[in-house]
Amino acid sequence: MTEELQMIYDDLKSSNNKSITHLDNELLKIRAGKAAPSMLNGVMVEYYGTPTPIQQVANIATPDARTITVQPWEKSMINEISKGIMNSNLGLNPQNNGEQIIISVPPLTEERRRDLVKKAKAEGEHAKVGIRNNRKDAIDMVKSLKSDGLSEDLQKDAEESIQQITNGFIKKVDDQLEVKEKDIMTI
Repeated sequence: MTEELQMIYDDLKSSNNKSITHLDNELLKIRAGKAAPSMLNGVMVEYYGTPTPIQQVANIATPDARTITVQPWEKSMINEISKGIMNSNLGLNPQNNGEQIIISVPPLTEERRRDLVKKAKAEGEHAKVGIRNNRKDAIDMVKSLKSDGLSEDLQKDAEESIQQITNGFIKKVDDQLEVKEKDIMTI
């Protein structure tokens, strides 16, 4: 019985780690004033009729803290890449010099910073919901073991352990959000 419980704990931790990783990736997309190649992570570009991530059709660099350059591997892709950046709702305005795309990242206003903090908190809330759903699944699995002969005491202990694991992951989410909020609000 304890082997089965250990498998439930391991599955819970694995699922929660995926939620944390997803949160990390989403928080990377939220810019904190400095230009970063990761700001374009969600941008899709039409490449011969197929939506393709921008990283697969161009080289993205940041020559300084306020500029992103996008060097397409095929010159014919410049207009498609510009269109993809405009359609991504990142609030960026790509300039095209015929060779590459240059994006000037505007400094953030106080209002925009607050909006970004709200967006980060919303992503954190999504991660917490995922973690809570994982907890519910784990507790359901423990309850199903009761019919296989799991004692009530072991069930209660298992549910407490699941709650402790969940609390640890929720704390990780809160810590990440706190760091991101400081990063966004620092001018």
